[in-house]
Amino acid sequence: MLRSNSSAANAQSSASHNGVAVTLDELLSMRLRAARLAQLAQRVAGSHASVHASRFRGRGVDYAESRAYQPGDDIRQMDWRVTARTGRPHTKLFTEERERGVLVVLSCNPSLRFGTRVRFKSVQAARTAALIAWATALSGDRIGAIGYGPGLNAEVKPGGGMRGALRCLRAFVEWDAITRGSKESVPLSQALQRAQRLARPGTQVILLTDGFDCDEAAEPALSLLAGHCDVAAVILSDPLEHHAPPPARYALQGEEGAPVLLDFAATNTRARWPAWFDEQRAAFVAMLKRRALNSIVLDTSSEPEAALRTLLGFDARKKKAG
Repeated sequence: MLRSNSSAANAQSSASHNGVAVTLDELLSMRLRAARLAQLAQRVAGSHASVHASRFRGRGVDYAESRAYQPGDDIRQMDWRVTARTGRPHTKLFTEERERGVLVVLSCNPSLRFGTRVRFKSVQAARTAALIAWATALSGDRIGAIGYGPGLNAEVKPGGGMRGALRCLRAFVEWDAITRGSKESVPLSQALQRAQRLARPGTQVILLTDGFDCDEAAEPALSLLAGHCDVAAVILSDPLEHHAPPPARYALQGEEGAPVLLDFAATNTRARWPAWFDEQRAAFVAMLKRRALNSIVLDTSSEPEAALRTLLGFDARKKKAG
């Protein structure tokens, strides 16, 4: 029995090392990287305090009340309507939002269990989600998550602090294990509909998917969600999806499990290969563009920090602030 347990542990460790399975140790290690991201978010938020979004996008302010003008008040905050009505100068008072919600919507569908560089797309998605969770917690905001995939209908309600982040990380590991080996895909629309119910107005919603699960019902669901939330997407991909492998014959496993032989020495096959993957994600990318939502492609060999900085606008805002 001890030998069996040891073999299982070694197999899991090997899978983690090879970038095949999501493990808690790897997600915990993202905390140090998240600290830098959270610090950048706070600097941007301090320079753009009026931006209405989560702390990732700049902390917002809410109108509280108007009171009689006092020497030293900022004249830019004058309440001209009350001033005109009362005949006495009044200024507006605002309260800074101390806590905002961030919701990660993580695809655990079979198409993400693929990767030829460093790790599977599923592992990269979980690493990115963990980075977001840590950065959100370190910024003092609430982090929640929705997981969707075969046999998976799970969520982590938004919570603050390290406890909130750890709950999400444990869920990412559990969701990866639950959906491992399954072949059926769950449509994106179902996840978006669930996000509508869970996300409060003003929540930053970040979709993590390769786009292959986009269906016709996804667009109306996305429109409703984007109507009261700030939605962005990280599109997971692998370099092999964009460029055909070196010329040769390759044996692949088909959808039904039967082997399929592809001749990549043939010009037609080489041209058709990246086109097929582009077609799979085309509907998702087009839907995001129609809604003018931010998105970025993240491949399996890259680290997610730079992608998140670009996606959430930190780099551009930092330049403007400077």
